[in-house]
Amino acid sequence: MIKSLLATAFAATCFANVEAKTLVYCSEGSPENFTPALNTTGTSFDAARPMFDKLTAFARGSTLVEPGLAESWTVTEGGKTITFKLRRGVKFHSGVNGFKPTRDFNADDVLWSFERQWKPEHPYNKVSGGKYDYFGDMDMPKLLEAIEKVDDYTVRMKLKDPNTPLLANLAMDFATIQSAEYADFLAQQNKKEQFDQLPVGTGPFSFVAYQKDAVIRFKANKEYWGEKARVDDLVYAITPDPTARYSKLKAGECHFIIAPRPADLPEMQKDSTLKVISQSGLNIAYWAFNTTKPPFDKKEVRQAFSMAIDKAAIIRDVYLGAGQAAKNLIPPTLWSYNDAVKDYPYDAERARALLKQAGVATPMDIDLWYMPVQRPYNPNAKRIAEMMQADLAKIGVNAKLVTFEWGEYRKRAQQGEHTTAQLGWTGDNGDPDNFFFLRGCAAARPGGQNLTKWCNKDYDDRLNRSKTLPDQKERAKLYGEMQVIEKEEAPDLKIAHSTVYEAMRANVVGYKQSPFGAHQFNGVDLQ
Repeated sequence: MIKSLLATAFAATCFANVEAKTLVYCSEGSPENFTPALNTTGTSFDAARPMFDKLTAFARGSTLVEPGLAESWTVTEGGKTITFKLRRGVKFHSGVNGFKPTRDFNADDVLWSFERQWKPEHPYNKVSGGKYDYFGDMDMPKLLEAIEKVDDYTVRMKLKDPNTPLLANLAMDFATIQSAEYADFLAQQNKKEQFDQLPVGTGPFSFVAYQKDAVIRFKANKEYWGEKARVDDLVYAITPDPTARYSKLKAGECHFIIAPRPADLPEMQKDSTLKVISQSGLNIAYWAFNTTKPPFDKKEVRQAFSMAIDKAAIIRDVYLGAGQAAKNLIPPTLWSYNDAVKDYPYDAERARALLKQAGVATPMDIDLWYMPVQRPYNPNAKRIAEMMQADLAKIGVNAKLVTFEWGEYRKRAQQGEHTTAQLGWTGDNGDPDNFFFLRGCAAARPGGQNLTKWCNKDYDDRLNRSKTLPDQKERAKLYGEMQVIEKEEAPDLKIAHSTVYEAMRANVVGYKQSPFGAHQFNGVDLQ
């Protein structure tokens, strides 16, 4: 009997040692597709990150730029030419639709990926709608002179002007490198539309399956060139409601969640089966005024609306202390922050007087768009909108609350359909330019990420000049002046910089919180 029990125990131990490990991430939404170049939301980027690499990369949990698919680079001609030496031996995944790669990653894939976004004649330029907002908002069409294949493992990028943030920008999601061979495989079958829905990359996990609004499944890429996955399978359990995410975490149905409700944090932090981590967010939540629509084409009106909102009450009642009032686009932790800027005071009487001075009769009607999802920079957009609505009523403004499905919300707001709209930003690369471009003229175009559609020459001249300067002090001086200009012009109300909390089961090890709000699971294990 004892021998039998020992044999059973031994067999169980052996089985446990070889049993596959599955890490479940309760994510908050469905992706629009799996090609980052087509998207602008963190939700869609998160869904694609396990599968892809860029030329440069951010060290996991850091703003440090390190080699990615480019193992090295040299900068010449005063910053106008960058020559990338590509990593050899990098394997593409096989596709779930029968695609089998016949070659390793090389320069053809780099040219294909950038030219899809850049060249209208590219065979995939118009596929899946053909909108490359990030590429445009980062001024890549104006910046690029040429991208040349020197040989299979050398790519030369020629710029019209030096661009200091570029190497960090190339570590951003829009610069993901995809398989030119896979694109050809699908084109030959007249199935180009599969390219962005059934992804093939070089990343630490490969795609298995996706069920909209339910689940995304990945498996570990055993041939990955970099820091490998330490689990066998990765599952995104799509769970939009934060209360449901927390319930699943407590029940052990998922191992990791983002954006817990501030009200749930005290209970989470006392639970020995969980771990809660946090850091100051590289982020901003704001309320954008569409400056192309009267009366928001007058700065006095925008200033009045900035004074009408009790921001301290929002921080207290919605963020529950897990945030600080914002007065500049960039958070105080980022270099070039101008602390000398004075925020607009909460002053309903003065707001009414400014509206009258601007010739605006009250009562007046506006729309106030609020996001349908929780974001790391905004724990409850609907509640904030309701509080704003109540504040605006005190100055004779009737605000109609409006929202849409998340993808539709972003699309419509970027086209400028709103009068006012809530949104926000989490930095992508640790450079102030990555925030200030949000109010630049290039991003004010229809479809661009400047929801205010504000375009100011003094601001924009400084923005464009700052990118060409290698000296950080000179750049900081220009950025400081831009913050003064933007405060005076008031194209938006800056609400808060949040503290970003994430929670996981206590047995999750090796996870590093990203300053960019990215979630990376290679190197993460379950004890």
